[in-house]
Amino acid sequence: MSMEFDALDLALLRALQNDARQTNRDLAAAAGVSPSTSLERVRALRERGVIRSYRAEVDLGAVGRPVQALISVRIRPPSRAMISGFREWAARLPEVIGLFVTSGSHDFLIHVAVPDTDGLYAFVIDRLTERREVADVQTSVVYEHVRSPRIDPVPPTRTRAHGPPR
Repeated sequence: MSMEFDALDLALLRALQNDARQTNRDLAAAAGVSPSTSLERVRALRERGVIRSYRAEVDLGAVGRPVQALISVRIRPPSRAMISGFREWAARLPEVIGLFVTSGSHDFLIHVAVPDTDGLYAFVIDRLTERREVADVQTSVVYEHVRSPRIDPVPPTRTRAHGPPR
């Protein structure tokens, strides 16, 4: 499901991803349009589902969870019910800050943030491996987590009358 975005949509998305708390007036100035145009276009982006929410980004160290890890989990038997049940359970755990259902040798990649390595050990041993459907767990400690400050839409592909773009 690819959507079309014009230059104004892109400017508004970039500005909001840089600072979602700015006023509509500041957003309009950053995009070079009137406040009413900015308000209308942002509302349209929300209605189209492009902008899903606004949230505060929290410093994990400042909230007492400086140690991050990525944990690969294999579920057995790999049935839809087992995968779904584990996903719902894991997503509710307070240590989990990201959860991916994956293909390959493992069924899940779980991103956790914990106070220390003892907390990580307890999470893996006392929480994950106590589940009987968990067949295998592999843990990688995260040394550094670099996030992209913004995500731009994929530009539309232009097709030519006589074949693919060159």
